[in-house]
Amino acid sequence: MSEKNFPEVIKEIHNKDDRFGKGAYYFIREALDHTLKNLEKAKTKNKGHVSGSELLDGIRDYALDRFGPMTMTLMEHWNISKCRDFGEIVFNLVDHGILGRTENDSLDDFDGGYNFSEAFMDPFLPKKHNQKKSNLN
Repeated sequence: MSEKNFPEVIKEIHNKDDRFGKGAYYFIREALDHTLKNLEKAKTKNKGHVSGSELLDGIRDYALDRFGPMTMTLMEHWNISKCRDFGEIVFNLVDHGILGRTENDSLDDFDGGYNFSEAFMDPFLPKKHNQKKSNLN
């Protein structure tokens, strides 16, 4: 990560692209730190680099841990509705020199990912509701 003044860069990004709340950028930065720490503990070989899918997993884990049942409310507040939105934020940070990337990294790495309702709401539903839902499938 860059040593640039993060709040100033976020203002600059937001002046050009205000699709996502400013808080979303701080959240992504924290989620990236969380993901890197967890990958370090797992002793993965990609030191200092996180793939799109690894970051998506880290974002989900961090959001659920930090915000619990309020996660979806915050995502809606920040105008984030799909995994690609996380990628858009990441690549805004890359374009402004806050984050780095490899030649293999792509915004498309964030396509698909997970269903927000399943990822951020289902963990907090009563067990019976989850069982009924799986029986309907």
